[in-house]
Amino acid sequence: MDLPIGSIDHVAYPVRDLPGMVDFLARVLGARVGREPYRVDGEIAVQQIAVGDALLSLHRHGNGIGLAAPAAAPGCLDICFRWNAPIAQAVAHLQAVGVELVEGPVPRRSSAGEAAQSVYFRDPEGNLFELMSTLARSGD
Repeated sequence: MDLPIGSIDHVAYPVRDLPGMVDFLARVLGARVGREPYRVDGEIAVQQIAVGDALLSLHRHGNGIGLAAPAAAPGCLDICFRWNAPIAQAVAHLQAVGVELVEGPVPRRSSAGEAAQSVYFRDPEGNLFELMSTLARSGD
């Protein structure tokens, strides 16, 4: 059955240090603050940031908002972003901003089945990030 579902609108995940995570993602992934933060009892509970064409919704852990996965906890995210340049440039960028690689470059397949290469790193709260470049764009 075909349903009129398009792309993912946003991905929400919990963080302990909301300002620290926004700063990290801006430095490492070029994240831009999106909308005004959502507040609960005067405190920032949610901050949305744009990374490329994706929107991440960072929720301060324990913010009192009930709509969350029952086991959601800081460090639960595993997400992949397309890197639209050779994977070597991703490695050089991550090294330049002081981010340690967990793995890679390693061969992978994209969601469309294309040959790709990926590198992996963790943010300060343990979330796993993957940057993927298709081999055609990597020049490999």
